[in-house]
Amino acid sequence: MDYEAKIVAECNAEFAQLQTYRALFAEQWDEVAQLADPPSRNTFYYGNYNFPGQKKSDRQVDASAMQALDRFASILDSLLTPRNMTWHMLGSESDYVMKNRDARLWFEAANRLVFKYRYAPIGNFSAQNQNIYKHLGAYGTGNMFVDQACNEAGVKVQGLRYKSLPLGEMFLRENHQNLINGFCRWYRMTASQAIDTFKEKAPAKMVEQAAKSAQMPFDFLHRVCPRNDHDPRRLDAKGKPYASYNICLTTNEFISEGGYNQFPLASSRYIQRPGEVYGFGALMGVLPSMKTLNAQKRDFLTQGHRAASPVYLVEDDGIMSWNFRPDAINSGGWKDGKPTVGILPTGEIQISKEMMAEEKAIIDGACLVDLFKILLSDPKVFSATQVVEMISQRGILIAPVVGRQQSEYLGPMVVRELALLEDMRLLPPMPGIIREARGSGQIMYTSPLARDMRAQEVAGFNRTLETALSVVNATQDPGALDTFDFDVIIPSVGQINGMPESWTASQEKIAAK
Repeated sequence: MDYEAKIVAECNAEFAQLQTYRALFAEQWDEVAQLADPPSRNTFYYGNYNFPGQKKSDRQVDASAMQALDRFASILDSLLTPRNMTWHMLGSESDYVMKNRDARLWFEAANRLVFKYRYAPIGNFSAQNQNIYKHLGAYGTGNMFVDQACNEAGVKVQGLRYKSLPLGEMFLRENHQNLINGFCRWYRMTASQAIDTFKEKAPAKMVEQAAKSAQMPFDFLHRVCPRNDHDPRRLDAKGKPYASYNICLTTNEFISEGGYNQFPLASSRYIQRPGEVYGFGALMGVLPSMKTLNAQKRDFLTQGHRAASPVYLVEDDGIMSWNFRPDAINSGGWKDGKPTVGILPTGEIQISKEMMAEEKAIIDGACLVDLFKILLSDPKVFSATQVVEMISQRGILIAPVVGRQQSEYLGPMVVRELALLEDMRLLPPMPGIIREARGSGQIMYTSPLARDMRAQEVAGFNRTLETALSVVNATQDPGALDTFDFDVIIPSVGQINGMPESWTASQEKIAAK
């Protein structure tokens, strides 16, 4: 067996195994999609085909779950990656490095570059990020592919590009530490698209087919995995720690081999259960409530229809023919001072509304909607201390649920972005003190969620300072304030609140003051 045939056989073997392990998940995902994400129906199995424009909402009677999913994605976006603020900073784990102002300024400059290229139009990060959060809420697993940007002609340019890979295309593998370290992705392209993408590497059978029908679809497989024959001294694909293979599944032919210096996929799970590779989504946990609400809505509509257009009861005389149009006159509708027609009772519609409200509350709770209703329900004007306390409480409630996204999703994505910017030589020259402290970098999150999680520290300082000030006012002795080291406290509070380093004064300016 030659080298290319061996690669094709290995890719097909792993792809078949990963399909088997994922089959039961696909069934559950399709059930969730029917009620909360209809466009994703029938997309979780290899070989599926959905005709463009196909209607998929025929099994959906109530849209509450779909609305809750959209709100869930917006909530995660506002908590973790709000576009109107810098939601993370770069730094070093070494206190010695962070005492150096040049090092702090370099981290700030590098951080600004990451945000500049991340939110550039060619990157399309915001739209793809929303898809990730919807996947997490509905199916429990989100996969963001990060790579160097390309222009319309497929030529690489300076910049980053982001692609939220549909879960139906992704088949994941883990290492011994339960970290995603590889995947097989099957995808479909027309013959003309494949020729534009692979150019001279396109299979001969595909080129022949393109001459007959350029829109003929073909199935492809992209496999990424750690390379067993990695040699860092080589300059070709084997010199990179992650292998990348592309094969055509339709013709069972080898297309190309490449590699990555860093794992290109930022994959995260919402909740991970023991022994499972894929996550467990927020809506997967309330699937019974979604089904119940869908059935209740059907009954509610039936009752409402009967109330608006009631079923009439008349005498069985075989003569009367009733006219129910407006302003119509029905002779014989009144006899002996009583109407000769009645209405069939339809039952109590109010109980249906109450039952539906209970199921909607369960779905909203799973999608974190109810936590934000608490902050909006009281119209009173809160003091600054009360606001900090409420934020702190919100952080305690939300952090265990969505804090995982910082370590599994955002962290690997930022590392990948920095590595790509460094490969493109877009980062500023690194100070020597940072180069000497290799491997000591860290990501400090400044998103609303991160601030909520650390707001308890600021709240504790505010409470203690208020107590100390009350003692000073009562005793007229300012000695109670000697306990506070404001030179340490103020910069720390500024860091927690996300204040840029360039806004602080240097040691020389402080000394001059």
